Amino acid sequence: MSKIPSIAVISVPFDLGAGRRGANKGPKAVMQVGLLHDLQQLSLSIAHTSEICLINELLDPLGANVDTTNLNYLAEVAAINTRLAEQVARVVATQQFPLILGGDHSIAIGTLAGLSEHYNNLGVIWIDAHSDLNTTATSPSGNIHGMSLAVSLGMGHPLLTEIKHNRPKVKPEHVVLIGSRSLDEGEKKLIRSLGIKCFTMYDIDRKGMALVMQEAIDYIRVRTDGVHLSFDVDSLDPIEAPGTGTTVKGGLQFREAHLAVEMLHEAGIITSAEFVEVNPLLDENNKTSLLTAGLICSLMGKQIL
Repeated sequence: MSKIPSIAVISVPFDLGAGRRGANKGPKAVMQVGLLHDLQQLSLSIAHTSEICLINELLDPLGANVDTTNLNYLAEVAAINTRLAEQVARVVATQQFPLILGGDHSIAIGTLAGLSEHYNNLGVIWIDAHSDLNTTATSPSGNIHGMSLAVSLGMGHPLLTEIKHNRPKVKPEHVVLIGSRSLDEGEKKLIRSLGIKCFTMYDIDRKGMALVMQEAIDYIRVRTDGVHLSFDVDSLDPIEAPGTGTTVKGGLQFREAHLAVEMLHEAGIITSAEFVEVNPLLDENNKTSLLTAGLICSLMGKQIL
């Protein structure tokens, strides 16, 4: 990413893919701690900012799911992701860098659908405590933010898998999971059966973050023509990032997270990024929002010296 094109910041204040409310306030919280100013201080051009919102008419006045499947808020998730996919596709077509601010992780469905219009071999680096590889059959909750990567691989409800087109948006061999530490049994089986490259927290503990990131970069660089970073803040340890809805102990430390995105910047492989699951209602003095903004800046080239 030595030459970053102009950035298009897309906010998606949506949280119905998650089990807890509040991530819809994440984009505004990250913006309010000075993200745009900090990016401009790096001499980066902000082409434009936009916001993708849910059409209110889709919501039942009592907040009930309008769909009869066991997928919570299926219609709403499909609607927001369809709009997001169109916006992401437009941004990439104009050779801008899409920076998406979530929102819960279900929005990755729309991001990857839009990106897949322009990349034949799209790669995904998925930094997350979870793999989000559940399906209708394996999900213990029915919350779609835990299914977004599976949907992008072509597994899930047609309303989701057929956004933009009806083929998978990414191939299993083009996915790298980093920071996994809370995997359901069905997800473990899927990772093994599909041969998805997965670096768990055990791998990070044993090898160190620098070696894990270098292996991930080397693996994905030769297989893809564009690489999307999908960063869930619950990949961080709750001590570092308390403001998220699905915290899991034993996550990435502050410097491990910064090193990861710094190395991605140096590698020059990232062509789009999203940062999701910031929940200001659960945060402590904007700690998670500030850290997220800092990580975005590190990805975009901010250095210590």
